[in-house]
Order: sequence, then C-alpha cells, then structure tokens
Amino acid sequence: MSINVDIRLILSKLIKFGGEDDKEITIVSMLSVPAIFYRPKGREEDSDAAREKFMVPESDHLTYLNVYQQWKRNGYSSSWCNEHFIHVKAMRKVREVQGQLREIMEQQKMDLISSGTEWDIVRKCICSAYFHQAARLKGLGEYVNTRTGMPCHLHPTSALFGMGYTPDYIVYHELVMTSKEYMQCVTAVDGHWLAELGPMFYSIKDAKKTRVERRRQELEEMQMMEDEMKRAEELIKARKEQQERTPMSVRGSKIITPGQREPGTPLQTPRRTPKFGL
Repeated sequence: MSINVDIRLILSKLIKFGGEDDKEITIVSMLSVPAIFYRPKGREEDSDAAREKFMVPESDHLTYLNVYQQWKRNGYSSSWCNEHFIHVKAMRKVREVQGQLREIMEQQKMDLISSGTEWDIVRKCICSAYFHQAARLKGLGEYVNTRTGMPCHLHPTSALFGMGYTPDYIVYHELVMTSKEYMQCVTAVDGHWLAELGPMFYSIKDAKKTRVERRRQELEEMQMMEDEMKRAEELIKARKEQQERTPMSVRGSKIITPGQREPGTPLQTPRRTPKFGL
C-alpha cells in the first residue's frame, strides 16, 4: 500500500465518522498523490481556467472529489485529462489506491455506503480528521491557527481563494512555507463541528452572549455576597443587643467549691459494705 502514515490516519478518522462512505475513500486516494493539476509554460491562464471549472467553493477536498467523479463519467479518459491539464498518471495512481482501499474494506467486511449529495456530511467527516489543523479568520483574508495563533494564508490556487466571502473557520491538509505560511487543501467548516469533534481543544463561546451572561452572573454573585454579609452583621448585632439586655447577676459565673453543698440539699449517709458471717 503506497499511502503514508498521515493519510492512513486521516482515512481511519474519515471511515470511523463517515460510515465507510465511498466519497471519503476517493478523497483520501486523491490526497495520496503529489499533484493533480499542472500549468505548462505559456498556457498558465488556460490551465487556471480549466481548473476553475472543477472548483467547489467550500472545499479543496470536494474539488478533488469533483475532479475524480468527472474523470469517471468520461470513462477514465486520458485525452480528457490532457484537455483539462490534469496528470493522467496521477489519476491512474488514485484509481489504483482507491481499488486497494476497497479491497481492504471488503476483507474487513465493511460495507460501502454513500451520502448522496449531502456535501455537509462529507465536510463534517473531513473536519473529524483535521480538527487539530484548524484556523480561524483574523483579518481580511488572513487566518491564524486556532491552537498556536500562528498566521497562515489561503493559497492562491485554493478553491476558497477569492470565492466571494471568507469562512470563519477552516481545516487544512498541510502547511507550505514559501514567502508566507500557506495552507494547502482547505475546507470550510462550522465552528460547532470543531467543538463537537475536538472537545479537548475547542469549546463553544458566543462572544456577545457570553459577555452579557458573565456580567449578569458577576452581579448576581456580588448581590448574594452582600446579602450574606448583611445577614451576618444583623446576627452579630442581635446577639450583642441580647447580651446587653441580660442582667449581670444572671450572666455572672458560678464558682463551685468542692465539698460545699447548696442550701436545701439533703445530707447523704455513706453506704456501708455489709459483712457476711461464715
């Protein structure tokens, strides 16, 4: 099996969450090859235009899936790949890896199912595999890693680059360092998915709602503390007033002298031990 360890781990996550969906197998197979598209010198614009036809705005992973499905519909044609500036050898490798994965799943008696056209299900499966590699929007087209705070950017070849709006949260396959830290193979995700699938890293916090609730809770706690202090002061004051109203003769301490009996106490005769004769 010509798949690296990272891809195998991602596949296991996708299968565990997605229920052995055939789309996840295709996506992982596409990730197992270095590059799908190529840009020949002098025809860069034609190559970019051909690539844009396959782009799914929310996800580069789904873009790869779309490429494979279109290739399959065209009978796995080599000429079709050449027309769309796609490496035919890479696509053949993808098909080979996909077949190997299917065989393994059949050996493990894992049934393949399909999510149909529910792309959100596929994106959530992708999120389950990449939640530890997530980024949130910080500024205009700039992201920061949700765990480290490191700045990272969308690659110009990404389907999300220039899509019209920038998603608040994304997950990515890998980082590539050139002039900047660029994220490759990116998918837009819901922030609630990150909290659900990666609770060890994330939690849901609505900033506006949280501030209001926090302020309300602080005011309630302060009021409770003030009420308790007021009740304690009133209790101390009541005890002090009660002591002041009690006469000194009643509050005086009694001194008990050993052997001295109080008036009216009857005398007691010491008991004698009886003697018995033989």
